Amino acid sequence: MHNWHNISEQISAVIGKPFIVKESDSIGGGCINQTYCITDGSQRFFVKLNSADDLNMFAAESAGLEEIRQSHTIRAPQPICYGQDDQLTWLVLEYLNLNKSTKGKGSDLGQQLAAMHRITSPQFGWYRNNTLGTTPQINTAYADWIEFWKKHRLGYQLALARQNGFHGKLQQLGEQLLMDLNKFFATTPPVASLLHGDLWSGNYAYDDRGNPVVFDPAVYYGDREADIAMTELFGGFASDFYSAYRYNYPLDSGYNIRKIVYNLYHILNHLNLFGGSYLYQAEQMMSSLLAEIR
Repeated sequence: MHNWHNISEQISAVIGKPFIVKESDSIGGGCINQTYCITDGSQRFFVKLNSADDLNMFAAESAGLEEIRQSHTIRAPQPICYGQDDQLTWLVLEYLNLNKSTKGKGSDLGQQLAAMHRITSPQFGWYRNNTLGTTPQINTAYADWIEFWKKHRLGYQLALARQNGFHGKLQQLGEQLLMDLNKFFATTPPVASLLHGDLWSGNYAYDDRGNPVVFDPAVYYGDREADIAMTELFGGFASDFYSAYRYNYPLDSGYNIRKIVYNLYHILNHLNLFGGSYLYQAEQMMSSLLAEIR
């Protein structure tokens, strides 16, 4: 049982009326944070807890949720507050009754994501860095997408992999791929779209009215294909999601190759977070990409 005093005090200050935790229920799901539903008997909030040195991670997540909410395109939970004490950091969000099996439509999710991707920025990146899982994600602005992806996404992950002891073939293939990256972008240059950034099947659900909700973002402005690529990475989304998305915002034919470029970033991140079981997959992806342009 956590001591909820400091969190209760901060919530009370933000909402402008007393809130004292009477019940706290642990909610499964996350592998990084502990998650709870807390209530005073009438109001409920969703709380994420982590160690006392992770405040920046929660500050960035709060800002990312707000960025998505300000787009007025797709629902995301409202951030209430974040803070820390000697033992913990926390992020408090509005509590939404979410359910994977609620009869929401994938077509609504596809349509609303397409609308979100039409929110654009003059440059790639974002005004602050954030995290992908627990890995720092650098969002320093660039006018050139290929340079951004090369430096802050693939190059960054490959450098981390080197520090983690993954040398040899992975680094050789990575070096070749970075040199030839521009060859995958011969068609229309991408625009800087508002991205969720970590859009796998575990990071969306439907509320009790069937509206799509996205959460746990790693927000930045980039090529929208990067979001769509990740939806295909771990099991994929429903077919009506893809048809609705493409109807509202068609994808270029080059997407079928570029999605490997984009998903390589996530596989390298998994390699750095979870170890060598992802090494072969990363090397295979790079080999298949290089075979496309040789």
